[in-house]
Amino acid sequence: RLCTSIRCLRDLHTSKISQAKVQLNNVNINYEIFGSGKKVAICLPGALGTHKSDFGPQLQSLAGDEVTLVAWDPPGYGDSRPPPRNFTLDFLNKDAALADQMMKHLGYDKYSVLGWSDGGITGMILAAAFPDSVEKLIIWGANAYLTDQDIKIYNGIRDINKWSARMRAPLEATYGVDYFKNLWEGWVDTFIAIHKEKNGDLCMGDLANINCSTLIIHGVKDPMVPIEHADFLHKNIKGSRLILMEEGKHNLHLRYANEFNRMVLDFLE
Repeated sequence: RLCTSIRCLRDLHTSKISQAKVQLNNVNINYEIFGSGKKVAICLPGALGTHKSDFGPQLQSLAGDEVTLVAWDPPGYGDSRPPPRNFTLDFLNKDAALADQMMKHLGYDKYSVLGWSDGGITGMILAAAFPDSVEKLIIWGANAYLTDQDIKIYNGIRDINKWSARMRAPLEATYGVDYFKNLWEGWVDTFIAIHKEKNGDLCMGDLANINCSTLIIHGVKDPMVPIEHADFLHKNIKGSRLILMEEGKHNLHLRYANEFNRMVLDFLE
């Protein structure tokens, strides 16, 4: 569910600064800053996601006097192009390093992380690699490893011609038909390769090195990420808190935005 109301679209364009780009490691990164609060957090989108497609209700309502949200389009996604996305087996690790570099470039030496799906994986890597920078970590729809069942799910949605027109339309509008097709197939194929060549390990070794306060939110009805992944993260990230949303699916932060935003704000206190 995207943020498409006139008011929401208007509010998304009243950010602290206008949309801007910064070049880091020969990559053009598109970002935008919302709100003016002392609590600062970076928003990390999911697969193929942009900051506006994946965080509309948070940028509109969570950002404000208490919270500043720094929202980016990951490399090769949204307006962080050119260059196109380069799907290496460690592309999420590279995203994590680039995200920290961007935050420090913008003057934020300490910050929290909001990561959805792929962004949650990036967030875990980020928190482990830069413990002096990441103050709090909030992740949902994320996993540290891949199972045979996960790969079956991904293979089942690899062919975009089998998607409904409604599902394809926003991504085709963002990327064009050909780039979207190549991007999505590249994402699926990379995760299949990680499953084969790295025994499905996305960031399992990083979990023990996450020392910041961590909130894991999981939708019980998430069709993309089975609940075993949330349980594993909770057991292996020391001191973490797990909240299960009984009716939540993969996009729980969009479908139940008010409830989600309250949980995040309370955790950032």
